[in-house]
Amino acid sequence: MRLTIVTDAWHPQVNGVVRSIENTNAELAKMGVTVSMITPASFKSVPMPTYPEIRLSLTGPGRVAGVIKRSKPDLIHIATEGPLGLLARRWCVKNQVAFSTSYHTRFPEYVAARLPIPLSWLYAYVRWFHRAGGACMVATESLKRELNAKKIGNLRLWSRGIDTQLFHPQPQDEKPFGLPRPIFMTVGRIAVEKNLPAFLDLDLPGSKVVIGDGPDRAELSARYPDVLFTGVKHGADLASAYAQADVFVFPSKTDTFGNTILEALASGVPVAAYPVTGPIDIVTNPGAGSLNDDLRTACLSALSCSREDARELAETFSWPMATKQFLDNVIEAKAQGKRRSLMRRRSQKNAMI
Repeated sequence: MRLTIVTDAWHPQVNGVVRSIENTNAELAKMGVTVSMITPASFKSVPMPTYPEIRLSLTGPGRVAGVIKRSKPDLIHIATEGPLGLLARRWCVKNQVAFSTSYHTRFPEYVAARLPIPLSWLYAYVRWFHRAGGACMVATESLKRELNAKKIGNLRLWSRGIDTQLFHPQPQDEKPFGLPRPIFMTVGRIAVEKNLPAFLDLDLPGSKVVIGDGPDRAELSARYPDVLFTGVKHGADLASAYAQADVFVFPSKTDTFGNTILEALASGVPVAAYPVTGPIDIVTNPGAGSLNDDLRTACLSALSCSREDARELAETFSWPMATKQFLDNVIEAKAQGKRRSLMRRRSQKNAMI
């Protein structure tokens, strides 16, 4: 079986979309699926204004069509709503080729935070984009309900997993990073949509640590000189850093899941977050974290949560199970496409009678 995945989010970006696709691809390979990637790395690209880490591909429909044809896919998945996703969608619709999509990020909110475009217009675009596919994958039940209310439709669940061998509880230093405990940590892109000031402004005991990079890092590190900004960490270095935290703080209100929540839980670190999509779907055991509209209250409450409960909760998430969900959805999207084609042919035939 050959699967082509089209995504505007790819290396050198470090985010949940990229990590989710990478981990899914690794599991798909074990299942005997051959995956071809169409990413900005295949074309000339330019930095996105206000967010240079994101590359916008400079290409046309003919080149994207050629790459798709050469990959000879049995199945097509379009992961993002950006330029490449748009061109791939155009080719699929024109040639009546079934495809699936995924809603990784709150695209309308992210664009509206940077450009003066009404949310209603952006959600109209999202509906138009995703409803053409046979299945639009979302990470959580709460997001599925939300998007159903916005009439996006064709929604199917695709959860996420965690590498519990890489991310695991480790011995804790008395003064990690040379800082006094408790350590309140967050990990991720340092950008406006992550709502970091909601965490950095809190009056908390001990120390605050931010791991990651992004367009707002210079401004926030200057604004909060008492906070340690470490930059990006990867692999075992990142896992070791997680394990030193006493509480993982997730201040975002716009993420659709929160892979970093799973990484923290797997490291035995209780989570503090707002009760919004993502955290409410993951932190289902009150012993593993605290959700509260008052983030400071959540942080202080999480100090009393169980590191064992956090780890146990993380172990319920698996990449093999999540990847089976993904593949089932892509296959169902193709079947849905065949049903649509059959209905169109019947409708055309009836119109001729």
